[in-house]
Amino acid sequence: MTVHDPILAAAQKARAAIPDDTVMLRAAADLTREFSTANPRIYWTDLLLSSLVGWGAMVGAIWVDNVAVAILCGVVAMLALYRAASFIHELTHIRKGALPGFRLWWNIIVGVPLMIPSFMYEGVHTQHHQRTRYGTAEDPEYLPLALMKPWSLPLFIIVASLAPIGLILRFGILTPLSLIVPPLRAKVVAEFSALSINPAYRRRAPEGEFARHWMWQEVGASLFALALIGSIFAFGWKPLLVYMAIHSAMTVINQLRTLVAHLWENEGEPMTVTAQYLDSVNVPPPGYLPALWAPVGLRYHALHHLLPSVPYHALGKAHARLIATLDAQSPYHRGNYRGMMPLVGKIARSTMAAR
Repeated sequence: MTVHDPILAAAQKARAAIPDDTVMLRAAADLTREFSTANPRIYWTDLLLSSLVGWGAMVGAIWVDNVAVAILCGVVAMLALYRAASFIHELTHIRKGALPGFRLWWNIIVGVPLMIPSFMYEGVHTQHHQRTRYGTAEDPEYLPLALMKPWSLPLFIIVASLAPIGLILRFGILTPLSLIVPPLRAKVVAEFSALSINPAYRRRAPEGEFARHWMWQEVGASLFALALIGSIFAFGWKPLLVYMAIHSAMTVINQLRTLVAHLWENEGEPMTVTAQYLDSVNVPPPGYLPALWAPVGLRYHALHHLLPSVPYHALGKAHARLIATLDAQSPYHRGNYRGMMPLVGKIARSTMAAR
């Protein structure tokens, strides 16, 4: 969407060019030194427990005949696997060597079975954090959703609900075919190999060590997708449909979380760091629900844009320190919101505004 009204265009440029608040940025930088070390015990315990509960509850949802109990198992499976899957975000920021083996085992127990191997996000999400790319047409994770048409928000969610079907097609059909059709392979790599929301984003082919990681992850996801298709003949439709329902619900929750991770009010202008922060969202305590729909530190998304290298388990402490340190006039306080629904309402109202 392009803003044609000169007044709106001027307002947009003013938002993007909000001067950086040096006090806030300096305080955030000082905190990085204290809170930048990832704790392996927390990471491994959280991942393994979330995965065990998630896959165990999914098995229960498949085997249990009582509908109410099966639905309860499905909800537990969705929330636990959503938490486990959210570690893909941490993988993109973990310093090399900080958590030996974590990327490998995350892919084995979560990424490949959910057909979201880490190569789909690594090398993509970091572009969202680049100072001159955030909020522009080159940002794979940004669209001016608040400035689009009202129907764009329901479509945004509906597309997410179809993710399991799309992933089975991507890895079960397109991957094998692309190995024998080079032009298709180029298209699959460029257009169907990134967890992004910008439809114009095109990915470059991997190189070096990353290409080797990409290859085994894609092979694993492809074999799993083919096994899912084949499971119909061995076990009937129920296991596949339960898996897809849980996967779809998980993806919808994540899409709703994405919808409120930013205010989505930028339309292509490069933004200052402070402007990027103010376009992003924290949903801190005392609310408890954000810990479910924005797990693994995602409830501190605005703070994460200030401190992308801080591990998820330290973001709450960093937030509390900044709240206590910075005065009431600091922009930091304006990046904090109460919950999901007020933010969804804000964006929905914005799409309905006359332009």
